[in-house]
Amino acid sequence: MGRRWRLPAGPRPKLVSLRTTFAVSFAAVTAAVTILVGILSYNSAARLVRVDQQSVFTQVVQDVRDEVRQHAMSPDDFSSSRPGHDVVRPARTDVQVLGAQGQIMDHGSPVLPVTARDRDMAVARTAGRVVQHKDVRVQADLFRIATVSLGDGRGAVQVAQEFSDTEDLLRALQRRTLILMAAVVVAAGLFGWWLARRITRRLVVLTSAAEDVARTRQLGIQVPVAGLDEVGRLGRAFDRMLGRLAQSEEDQRRLVQDAGHELRTPLTSLRTNISLLRRIDELPPDSREELVADLSQEARELTDLVNELVDLAAGQSDAEPPQRVDLADLAEDVVGLARRRTGRDVVLSASGDTTTDGRPGMLQRAISNLVENAAKFDRGGKAPIEVVVTGPARPGTVRVEVRDRGPGIAEGDLVRIFDRFYRAADARSQPGSGLGLSIVREVAMAHGGAPFAYRREGGGAVIGFTVGGGIVPGAGRGE
Repeated sequence: MGRRWRLPAGPRPKLVSLRTTFAVSFAAVTAAVTILVGILSYNSAARLVRVDQQSVFTQVVQDVRDEVRQHAMSPDDFSSSRPGHDVVRPARTDVQVLGAQGQIMDHGSPVLPVTARDRDMAVARTAGRVVQHKDVRVQADLFRIATVSLGDGRGAVQVAQEFSDTEDLLRALQRRTLILMAAVVVAAGLFGWWLARRITRRLVVLTSAAEDVARTRQLGIQVPVAGLDEVGRLGRAFDRMLGRLAQSEEDQRRLVQDAGHELRTPLTSLRTNISLLRRIDELPPDSREELVADLSQEARELTDLVNELVDLAAGQSDAEPPQRVDLADLAEDVVGLARRRTGRDVVLSASGDTTTDGRPGMLQRAISNLVENAAKFDRGGKAPIEVVVTGPARPGTVRVEVRDRGPGIAEGDLVRIFDRFYRAADARSQPGSGLGLSIVREVAMAHGGAPFAYRREGGGAVIGFTVGGGIVPGAGRGE
């Protein structure tokens, strides 16, 4: 056989809390939105400012062109010493005047550079010709410069607009935008962390409770979760689930204890009779027949007890699909079977609408248990056993009761006859497990009803149950 190689176990993935995930996600979304809005806002603002500056400069140049075209103007007309010169020297512009040879006659502030193209405009014959220069650096500042010819070789006028201060303003705006975006992202992260703590605080409590249950296997832990939102609903549902699980565990424990107690009696009797089988040859024929009959009866009772325990522990056939059933029809089947088994006169009477939603097998078993209980305790009776099905006492409710003329039920036993394995003192000599009426209660509660029992006038007992309201999930199993 070759060697079997085992791959080394990799590092366990680090768990990330929901709180951290929520806070990071909130901060990431906020950061993305803030950056996007900041970039779009800055670009829009910068474009508007630049377009506005360009529009102002274009309009100034156009005004100068219109002026020199409409009037034959000389360089002296634009001199800074001439009254009214500010008409062509609008705010935030610099004007410099060139002579007929392209020389500077009235310099601007600062002095603007003069190129060959500018000198060509100074000697141009046509008024209003323009040459423009972009991004001209003058004394560390950037300018736009437009040179407008005066015509007839009289010179030219240079109009300049500084836009480096506009770019400085936009850079300052950009820095402030970045600072604001960073502040918003940090604030969003802190707010997201606070909000995540507030939202997940109750989820942390639920997680701790679930981990405590898994670690200690104690189902009685209280879950202190409040609120009307989904987390509050989850907490209350989790608390109810733990309560039902705890009750189910308690029911199972009690069922095992009660079943163990009830099984001891037939098993002890079987063990005693089996030990007598070793000396069956020494027994007289009558004793042999009695021993075999006892063994047969004990085995039958033990089988019935085990079957009832299985039915009870299995939740009364919850897998059976609910459907529309007629309790009168189910009772008729039970009555026919009871007549053949017991030879007794069993009569059925039904009135009203006896249909309901339920599981047929469970309901038939409950009616059968009632009839068998009546036949067992009224074994030598001559009066018929009566099965009465009536409905509805209220909308959707059907009532089933079985009447007998047996010894009846003591007042102190009426409230306990539906308990598991409970048997009245005067009934302990009768065969049975004490589970039949307990199953009736389980079936009734599972169908939204309840069992009942009372003493019958003139002797005997009336035992039955009501159903109605549809299937109740988990009802009848201690939930």
